[in-house]
Amino acid sequence: MTNLEEYIVGYEMSKEEIEAFDNNPSLVTKVEKIKRQEVAEPGNIEAIVEGLLYIVGDDGVKLEQLALTIDRSLEDTEVILQNIQNKYASEIYGIELVAYGKNYKFISKKEIYPYAQELFHTVKQNTLSQSALETLAIIAYKQPITRIEIEELRGVGADMMLRKLLARNLIKEAGRSDAPGRPILYEVTDEFMDSFKLYTLNELPDLPEYNSDEENENLFE
Repeated sequence: MTNLEEYIVGYEMSKEEIEAFDNNPSLVTKVEKIKRQEVAEPGNIEAIVEGLLYIVGDDGVKLEQLALTIDRSLEDTEVILQNIQNKYASEIYGIELVAYGKNYKFISKKEIYPYAQELFHTVKQNTLSQSALETLAIIAYKQPITRIEIEELRGVGADMMLRKLLARNLIKEAGRSDAPGRPILYEVTDEFMDSFKLYTLNELPDLPEYNSDEENENLFE
């Protein structure tokens, strides 16, 4: 038999053809590729994207990265993401898919906040992650401050962390900035002050000061 590659898809092979197929290692790669394509058909691709979004977590994923990963065009990938957004917009789900600067990620819906506050109510503050403590410190020293300003200082996304800190009642919204888009301002709460045994924010330790001239000299020693 000639040109077995033409019979890979949509063809029920005879016993002899199957044996010839098994004895021809050069065709294995093509078979594997086709199996992968079958898994990634439109009926399953949304589930694959959901799984990827779950894995990346708070960091999210860029549209271009996702399109490259699932081997789809940007347009097709946007349609897939829109379908997922529409799906989780239903009130039967407690999470939603959001996009900030075409960086997609799952977050909990605002309706979950009161329950999250109850869940975290008895959690000791010394169990806060390093990321949470860093975010809290930035807010305490710089308040009132916007999410974008926090992200610029930390170098990573802060949306999910802000939601967690809001749920624990360690921070609160403090109006809106006059900057374009009028982003929300954040500041620490009385709960934060109680948790860290502070009467006023003036009791916070001074931030270390660095002498740029000395620092440069040390670099070249």
